[in-house]
Amino acid sequence: MAPLLEVRNLTVSFPGSKQQSAQPTVAVRELSFSVDRGGVLGLVGESGSGKSLTALSILQLFPAGARASGEILYQGEAGTVDLLKLKGESLRRVRGSRISMIFQEPMTALNPVMRVGDQIAEAILAHHSIGKREAWRRAIEAMNEVAISEPEGRARSYPHQLSGGQRQRVMIAMAIANRPELIIADEPTTALDVTIQAQILELLDGLRQKLGMAMLFISHDLAVVSQVADRVAVMYAGSLVELGSKHDVFFAPAHPYTRGLKASVPTLRSERGVDLPAIPGMAPSAHAISPGCPFEPRCEWRVAECQRGLPPLVEVGAGHWARCPVINQK
Repeated sequence: MAPLLEVRNLTVSFPGSKQQSAQPTVAVRELSFSVDRGGVLGLVGESGSGKSLTALSILQLFPAGARASGEILYQGEAGTVDLLKLKGESLRRVRGSRISMIFQEPMTALNPVMRVGDQIAEAILAHHSIGKREAWRRAIEAMNEVAISEPEGRARSYPHQLSGGQRQRVMIAMAIANRPELIIADEPTTALDVTIQAQILELLDGLRQKLGMAMLFISHDLAVVSQVADRVAVMYAGSLVELGSKHDVFFAPAHPYTRGLKASVPTLRSERGVDLPAIPGMAPSAHAISPGCPFEPRCEWRVAECQRGLPPLVEVGAGHWARCPVINQK
């Protein structure tokens, strides 16, 4: 069965500024992955790795000046379409309806001068030929599905009158209101405390199973991704460095960057008073990424070949891929 969403060689760049050079800045480079129907792909990477830009690219919500190439294939009811080529009404029928997104910060994503119930109803009215009363009823129903207490009353609240957890639930209600096939969750628990974070993760998983949705879950938190994802894609400086099942990536990481990330996370077995291993150096800015492997300057495995060009993805096991020329030599 074909995947619900398949990203092929996605590259997103921005024109170079006069202060720097005429060369474009490549923020996402030759990125490929897929999301299966009903499955969850976790997209992991530190800040600036291109995770959010990748998510925005799927829905053509590019920042000003961005240029994208490659393919983003969506297997919808009418067949396979390249989302990067959709325009106007064709794009609107997919964006927010068949594919929806939960943005990072509810306080900035929600309109501060509009009642939350009206915002959910507005998202419903954009895709259905129904009256305002019916849209309001569906908005209340969506708020009830995400376990917001007293949804009729809360729907009349403004974002600042709700807690952080309630605002995040409103964002989720807005995302599921049109029964999408795919939800893109971009750091949905970052600003929440641990207790609320666990509740939101449990809610997302329950809704996904109940409604049969697939999910692209984006986070820099390995522990969170390990709870929700079936498969994991690791990004570094705009490139995919490793892709595989959750078990393979977390218990048998192949790429040196993934190994470094895993080693730097404390566990119950970590010795007190002993510093955790750290990856030396800093991640490069998008303006300073070399043509070769972006992790090469920080990698203890590096060889001359790493500088010549972006290494190809190598299958190190069944369904387990890593972008490193040294792996087969280890």
